[in-house]
Amino acid sequence: MSKEQKTSLIAACIFYVLTIVGSFYFSLTLIIIVFLLFTLSMCYFSYLCYKNHNDYTGAEHLQQEIGLLNAENVKISSDYEKLIKAKDEELENRQNKIEILEKNYEEIKKAKEDVESKMSEISNQLGNERNIFESLLPSDEEDSVNIDIIEVARQAISEFSDAAAKSGLRIMVSSASDKIMIRASQKRILILFKNIIDNSIKYMQKEGTLVITISVIDNDIFIVLKDTGKGLPESETKHIFELNYQGSNRISGNGLGLTQAKAIVEHYGGTIYARSNAGNGMGIYIQLPSV
Repeated sequence: MSKEQKTSLIAACIFYVLTIVGSFYFSLTLIIIVFLLFTLSMCYFSYLCYKNHNDYTGAEHLQQEIGLLNAENVKISSDYEKLIKAKDEELENRQNKIEILEKNYEEIKKAKEDVESKMSEISNQLGNERNIFESLLPSDEEDSVNIDIIEVARQAISEFSDAAAKSGLRIMVSSASDKIMIRASQKRILILFKNIIDNSIKYMQKEGTLVITISVIDNDIFIVLKDTGKGLPESETKHIFELNYQGSNRISGNGLGLTQAKAIVEHYGGTIYARSNAGNGMGIYIQLPSV
């Protein structure tokens, strides 16, 4: 109870007592005045009680509101901390991904540089090989005329008849056709056959045969030159068209013959490869466009 409430209550009690006592001793007018004072005191006391009650209720309500606000603030703070933590984790993950990407980029960049370097080396090698092949290609103004390739093969055989007979090598041409025409240089095709025949004579090292089979399939001419010599291991056979390469059965010479043969074949858009096993002879396989 507040001080004002106590004062108003005491005043009301005093005026009440005066009213009771005054009914015996006071005049009617004074009794009425005292009674009104008593009434006013009680009314003021009631007013103070009502006001204090409302103030308390308002304070309690305000306290509840403050409590709710505090709880909401705690919840918001917690959610905010969770959000910050989630963002920090997201940023950390992104940073890790960026670091991985940067590392991968450096690796890819290095790999790209290595590939470009290798490609440059290969390009230079191809360029050098192309220059070498072009330098090995026999000159001839009649680069593309109609010639009978069977007749050219027989001409090459005839030029090596003495050397072949001395080595015990029998050379023959096999074909289902009497004449097979091709657009090429007769001089170059003759050198092609001569280089391969010369190679067989040098490396057979025993009596045997060299069969030159010539056939046509669609628009391509296929030539197989197969001898019965000692041959080469498969590991060496794949290198025989390389410049200055000589196998394990090495014989003196400049080693240009088969490289020049390859240069001639590829000049006319054809392909050439070899197959051999040690002790089973050597086979040279050529494909040339007929037109």
